[in-house]
Order: sequence, then structure tokens, then C-alpha cells
Amino acid sequence: MTRLLTLVAASTAIALLATPAAATSSQAATADRDRGHSRGHDRGHDRRHHDRMTHRSSMPSPLVVAHRGASGYRPEHTVSAYELAVAMGADYIEPDLVMTKDGVLVDRHEPEISGTTDVAAHPEFASRKTTKNVDGTDVTGWFTEDFTLAELKTLRAKERLPKVRQHNTVYDGRDEVPTFEEVLELRERLSKKYGRAIGVIPEIKHSTYFHDKGLNPEKPFVELVRKHRLNSKRAHIWLQSFEITNLKSVRTMGYRGRSTFLAWTGDGKYDGPYDLISKGDTRKYRDWMTPKGLAEISRFADGIGPEKFFVIPKKADGTLGAPTTLVADAHRVGLKVIPWTFRNENQFMAKDFWNGTDPNAHGKAIEEQVVYLRTGLDGLFTDNPDTGVAARNDFWSSK
Repeated sequence: MTRLLTLVAASTAIALLATPAAATSSQAATADRDRGHSRGHDRGHDRRHHDRMTHRSSMPSPLVVAHRGASGYRPEHTVSAYELAVAMGADYIEPDLVMTKDGVLVDRHEPEISGTTDVAAHPEFASRKTTKNVDGTDVTGWFTEDFTLAELKTLRAKERLPKVRQHNTVYDGRDEVPTFEEVLELRERLSKKYGRAIGVIPEIKHSTYFHDKGLNPEKPFVELVRKHRLNSKRAHIWLQSFEITNLKSVRTMGYRGRSTFLAWTGDGKYDGPYDLISKGDTRKYRDWMTPKGLAEISRFADGIGPEKFFVIPKKADGTLGAPTTLVADAHRVGLKVIPWTFRNENQFMAKDFWNGTDPNAHGKAIEEQVVYLRTGLDGLFTDNPDTGVAARNDFWSSK
């Protein structure tokens, strides 16, 4: 969920387990370990687990949010990725929202789509390759706002990180680009299939950019939330944004669901909310993660989605440092905290959790997530929902 990571290279959407999802092989392994505990411990765990799952419509705590679906195993932002995420036990699925030429919200990580679709292989669209400035950075490729929905539907999704997740490329070309409405309909079907509420946590991407193009992503967002009966604080929906103007504007448009302000680490010129930076505000995201910034956020949002190293930073040598006060500071002003992005590969973790030296090999991801959960998080975003569920189970068992 990096913004074009930040902008060009780079972290899925949620409402809540009433009963545990069907166990995957990794969950089964966790269950085998649990059987080794004493019977008295099992009874205590079962009681605590029941307390967290008392109502079919309630969510467990902490939440497991499938970052762009099960994007560690399938090309991101696809129906296949969302279906697998829920089968693995995710509580929420996350669609990123951009707009088409004809004003339809579709599910892509960025407006530029050459990294996540096969658009470059379509000669009929070759002339649409161009360079645009996205939030202060020049980006070359093909952009969703230059395509109608019908044209986008001729494209197929592909793995965004093929050198890191080569196994995911097996599924290239199998999925269309879904619309936001199709994701909402999928959420409803999956909730019925699994007998539990599945939440959705959409992110409106680059709102200022789209408004400069004459498009308004917030309007169809609010309309679809109303259409699908999610427009309330009790509904399993959160709106996310790295910007602030749109989180405020949806309220004036009648949005009544919850919202969360996103933030990444960094000290560059554009490492802050672009809607404000473009108007001369020099505050970086790190300034918003202070007690003063959090107090201001609490006036227009219900939570924060910080990059995980805001919660526990890395030291200069790449190992994990000490937890900050961010979680406690946010909770003090009534904000939930769900950081991003937890991934299984070594390169995305502090050195403490690496297995070997291959950056693409899987590290000690469960152990890492348990360490972070102990800071009091309300949930976490992960590309690997089965890992998140296993970590949550271990966290619950250790309490």
C-alpha cells in the first residue's frame, strides 16, 4: 500500500470472523502444535476465543486484513486473490480504487497499469503509452483514466513482483480487472459462503491526481457504499487514504462508515499528504504520527494505517528496535491502529526475522507478526493471510 511505492514500485479488506475459517495447511500445523498444550490451557484458549467471536456479525480482534487479497500467492487485486484470502481466514479484503475514463471505480494499485496488467502486449493500445506526473513524480506507462471500462476489461492481471514471487506468475492472465462494485458483490457472496461477515477496506488512490483530470472518485464511492447497504459505523467497511481532503469530503457527501488515514515513513519532498503538499503544507507523514498530529486526525478519521516501522522501527544495522509510543498515543485519542505491510519474504522484515541470506526466501513471518501484535495493534495488513491467522492464534494462545 505504498503510494506508487512510493509512487512507482509498491502492500486487503474486511468485516469479521464469527467462526474460524477453514484451516489451511499452515493453520493445521498451528493446530497440531496447540494440541501439545495442556488440556487446561486449551479450555482457557477456547473460552477467550469464544469471547472474541460471540456474535456472527462481530469481528475478531486483532483483525487480519488481506492486503490486496492473498497477494503473496496470487496476482494482487484479483477475484482469485480475494477468494483465496477469505478461504485462508482473512477478516477484511482490500481493494485499491482508481478511475476509468468513463468514471467507473476499478481495482488497481495505481492509475498506471503496466506493472499489474498485460496492457503492453495489446498493440491496439500502444499509442496510449505516455508520461504523466503523479503526485510530483513523472511516471511512464498506461493510465486507467485513458481507458473506458470496456477497454480495461480486455486486459488481464499479472504478478506485480515477478522476481520476488515467481510462483505467482503461474496465474498471470487468468483474471480481469474487477470494478469496485464487483468486489462489493464478491464480499457479499463470500460472507454467505463462509457463514461469517467479511469486511472491505477500500483505498481511494491519488484523489488529487484524479480531480485534476476532471474525475471525482469519492462520488461513485459513496453511491456504491449506499447501494450495498454499508453506509454506517456498524458496517464492516473502512475507507482509506494517504490524503486528507477526500477523507473529509466524503463526510459532506453523506458517508457514514469508518475511515483511516494512511502514512509511510520517509523524509522526501513528497513524503506527506499530496493534497496538502500541493498547496504548500510541508508536513510529512511522520509529523502526523505525533500526539499533535494524531489529535488532529481524530477529528476526521477513526483510525490510522501506518507503515509498520512507525510502530517498531528498524535500527541502523537493520535489526528491530524498540516499540514507539504510537499505538498508545493513537488509542489515547480514540484511533484504531492497523499497520502495513506484513509479508513473508525476508526483504520486507527486520534482519532479526530473516532465514538465510536470500532476500526472496521466506523468513520468520509468524514470529515477526506476534512481536508487533504485542504492541496492542487492532489488526494488521498482510499479503499472506494464512500467516496472519497463524500469528494471531499464537498471540491469543500466549495471552
